[in-house]
Amino acid sequence: MIDRPFKDQNVPGPKRDLIGYGRHVPRVRWPDGARVAINLVLNYEEGSEYSHPAGDGRNDGLTEVLYTVDPAYRDLAAESVFEYGSRAGVWRVERLLSRYKLPLTVYTCAVAIERNPEVGAWIAEAGHEPCCHGWRWEEVWKLSREEEAAHIRMAIDSIAETCGTRPRGWYCRYGASVHTRELLVAEGGFVYDSDCYNDDLPYYTEVAGKRHLIVPYSFTYNDGKFGMLPAYGSPSDFLDNLKRGFDTLWAEGETHPRMMSIGLHPRLVGQASRINALQEFLDYALNKGSVWFARRLDIAEWWQAHHHEFAA
Repeated sequence: MIDRPFKDQNVPGPKRDLIGYGRHVPRVRWPDGARVAINLVLNYEEGSEYSHPAGDGRNDGLTEVLYTVDPAYRDLAAESVFEYGSRAGVWRVERLLSRYKLPLTVYTCAVAIERNPEVGAWIAEAGHEPCCHGWRWEEVWKLSREEEAAHIRMAIDSIAETCGTRPRGWYCRYGASVHTRELLVAEGGFVYDSDCYNDDLPYYTEVAGKRHLIVPYSFTYNDGKFGMLPAYGSPSDFLDNLKRGFDTLWAEGETHPRMMSIGLHPRLVGQASRINALQEFLDYALNKGSVWFARRLDIAEWWQAHHHEFAA
């Protein structure tokens, strides 16, 4: 017989919340009565990944090449996969979204944009959102608190220069450290962070006595499954996953509108066959209607302005 509830240990970092909205999901009202708010996210990491030329003494294995080169040796193949994203893939994405006139959030690694300034120019010219993805595409949990704080500041300054505006949102590589959220709040200027995968809607949490907005991200609707998280066998798998997820969210949205985050990478979705699947999904969602394509910052600011109106 259980005579007391299980209690988490007192460890650094955010407290876990396994309940969230529960059965009392807010009845969100998106602009124009949309059933689903779709946010397209392009993770721009190329040139900021771990590599021997960057002085890391290791290679970055998160490509679609499922082969591991001993860290003692430079992996030219992996480097060239990342280069495809910055040389060709990103511009294939640019052409598609420009043709459809859709907004985009770019998870922006500062060093990556510094090494390809034309990408920053495109973000600024198109009015897309640069959401800070770190100074480099780095594992922040390996940094000291002081190092992480310094890297946050360097990233903000760099992106403000290359993209024409400072980032208002934040997303780490994979996940945050136990210090990240406190450092973001202490730094100031951030409207939200996306370092979690635990809901279909934004929500507030408390950090150092201040209310802080979370806009959850998704590994589920993510092209990373073409290689980094192997699951997709073909572009049709990617398309089917997106359509099925969207259909369910759209149906739920009749009474309780939802949010859908779609994660993209230039080196993955930027391949010709895969962007064809993305285009087909965009056509499908646009034809179905009652959809709000929005930048992550737009969703965050809408939530801040209207969340008190949403009845459960």
